[in-house]
Amino acid sequence: MVRRVAVLIVVSAAVTTAPAAVASAHAPSLALSIVHFVRGCHVWSTTSKVLGPSATLSVKRGTRLKIRVSCPMDFDLRQTAGSRLALGGPRFHTGTTRTIVFRKAGVYKLVAKNVQTSDEVGLETLGEDNSLKLTVRVR
Repeated sequence: MVRRVAVLIVVSAAVTTAPAAVASAHAPSLALSIVHFVRGCHVWSTTSKVLGPSATLSVKRGTRLKIRVSCPMDFDLRQTAGSRLALGGPRFHTGTTRTIVFRKAGVYKLVAKNVQTSDEVGLETLGEDNSLKLTVRVR
C-alpha cells in the first residue's frame, strides 16, 4: 500500500510539472547585446545586425530576451512602460547577461543608460554618450 501511494505521488508530480517544462523548452528566445559604437556611443545589436540606439521588437508571449553587455561600461536598466517585468537589480555589469521573460501581451519600454562616461573608461566616440531605448511589442 505504501509503495502504491509513493508511485502515485511521483506520477502526479511528473504530470503537473511536465507542461511547464515543455512550455519553457519551446519558448522563443532572442539575444541582444549592448555594444560600443564610435558614432553615438552605444547601440543594440544582434549577432548579425546592428539595430541602433533605439529598437523595436515584436515577439510572442513567453519570449525570453537575453541582454548582454558587450561594452566596457556598466549600465542601469529601467522599465518605463508595460506590465511589470522581473528585471532583477538595475545595474548590468560589463560581460554579464540577463534574461527577461515577456509573459503578458502588451507594449514594454526599457531604457539602458551607461553608468561611466566614455572618457572614464578610455573609449573614443563621435558625439555624446547616449541612452538606449528598447520597445518590445508582445502579442
